[in-house]
Amino acid sequence: MNDQTLRTELIRVGKQMEAMHLNRGASGNISVRSGEGMLVSPSGLGVGGLTPEDIVFVDAAGRSHGSRSPSSEWLFHRDILAAHPEFSAIVHTHSVAATTLACLRKDIPAIHYMILMAGGDNIPCTGYATFGTQALSDLAVAALKDRKACLLANHGVIAAGKTLEEAARLAGEVEMLATLYLQALQIGEPVLLTREELEAAKQQFEALRYGEQSR
Repeated sequence: MNDQTLRTELIRVGKQMEAMHLNRGASGNISVRSGEGMLVSPSGLGVGGLTPEDIVFVDAAGRSHGSRSPSSEWLFHRDILAAHPEFSAIVHTHSVAATTLACLRKDIPAIHYMILMAGGDNIPCTGYATFGTQALSDLAVAALKDRKACLLANHGVIAAGKTLEEAARLAGEVEMLATLYLQALQIGEPVLLTREELEAAKQQFEALRYGEQSR
């Protein structure tokens, strides 16, 4: 996609995430690779009235270009994309169930086979660091080693993908898993899937080429 198309797609996916109740108002942010840098949502603005010109280009050195300031979380977007060439898009949400678990500083364990969509047998929760800092960025990059999603302690969710659509879809899966886990904890201790059960599910995904048709 060219720059203008990516800007339009970023806004579209941002609105889609708001419709899914993954973000509200100006909470959360979203980015996508573009050239030698990235396009990222602006600081302090909800997606409802955004225009392509409001989207900010941030180069590899962290310099922003445009009429708006980039999201206060631009640093972890840049650092994750630099550390993980397999990702081209990052979404950050404050979705309620997942952020609740982040406030409890709990990982999401293997309560359902869809955990595999995040790259492993859990979705880890980082330690706490102030938003917008290098410390938080470092925690996020480390948590995404061998994972496509993580929780940020007392903060929210990061989900990554090859496309904006894929990253947003994963953020929705993280919220679903968090909701299941929280509800199960109200009744008792959830029974977790074993490594063998997860491996069988992984092989089934591969056999069915799960998710590829939706892309």
